[in-house]
Amino acid sequence: MTRTHRIELWVALLAAVTVAAVLTLLRWQKQKAVTLRGAIVVSDTDTRKQLPIGGVSISADEMQGIGSKSDSSGFFSLTLPKPIRRGHPIVMHFRHPQYKALDLNDYVGNQLYIVRLVPIGGKPPTSDQPGVKVANVRVRYTVKAQTELNVGSAVRTFEVQNLGNVPCKNQHPCSPDGRWKAALGSATLDAGVGNAFRSARASCIAGPCPFTRIESDQMSQGGQILTLTVRDWSDTATFLLEAEVFRPMVSQMEHWSYPAIFGEGFSFTLPPTAESVSMEADLDGQTIIFPLGPALLLSWASCDTGANPDQGRIYRCTLKSGYRFQ
Repeated sequence: MTRTHRIELWVALLAAVTVAAVLTLLRWQKQKAVTLRGAIVVSDTDTRKQLPIGGVSISADEMQGIGSKSDSSGFFSLTLPKPIRRGHPIVMHFRHPQYKALDLNDYVGNQLYIVRLVPIGGKPPTSDQPGVKVANVRVRYTVKAQTELNVGSAVRTFEVQNLGNVPCKNQHPCSPDGRWKAALGSATLDAGVGNAFRSARASCIAGPCPFTRIESDQMSQGGQILTLTVRDWSDTATFLLEAEVFRPMVSQMEHWSYPAIFGEGFSFTLPPTAESVSMEADLDGQTIIFPLGPALLLSWASCDTGANPDQGRIYRCTLKSGYRFQ
């Protein structure tokens, strides 16, 4: 077999493998179920009032009773049976007790479905119509904060005993230049269980201080235990070790948030560490506090919540019938 024949054989083999791979990919795509994705919002000409709607039931005639629900951001996904491909006609049903039912006739396609539902009862009452006036809505919550309480100070003096002008003769420890015999002295402070030192400081207060040096300093690290080691290569010197003692404490700090109001809906976000969430509002001029527990029950608004990418939480609320913003 010549070299030309071998090349032709390899080219034919490569083409056959490529065709087989393409056919396999097409067959796999054909067998993969189609998933429709979309978002459900309130129908309104003002885009700021097109609030997401959670808890909407979504089904289709072809689903045989199997459906899904939108989450708090209004997102929904609907996985169709495998026989249904793109271009197939489909009727999707959207149901929510507070919104008019919607049957959407469309075709299965590679698109995002934006569904707008109309609230039952039409538009909310205007300012000229009767209703409980809602004003000054604000959110109160607490977060845990790590604080420290100064509970006192610790003081200790200690001596490093040595005799000056004694040659070192390479006997450890020595002066930094290696000429004179030196001595090492240490002192330790204990802040007590649960406490920590802050603002530690040490200084030579008596003796030949110019011929001393702090050898190891762990004071800047803080902590429960402080250890100080000093080198002295002259006569006996005295050192003073001091530090402030703090006790770590956890306290609850109060914060306020003010919702963004659009039409008859309002939204606000809270950090993931928020606790004891409550809402305050003036109803017909009377200030009332409403604890906002996990069930998100309010007498004057319907709320749902979801998680943000930053792990915070977003709350979306809509006024109930009979209430209006002042």
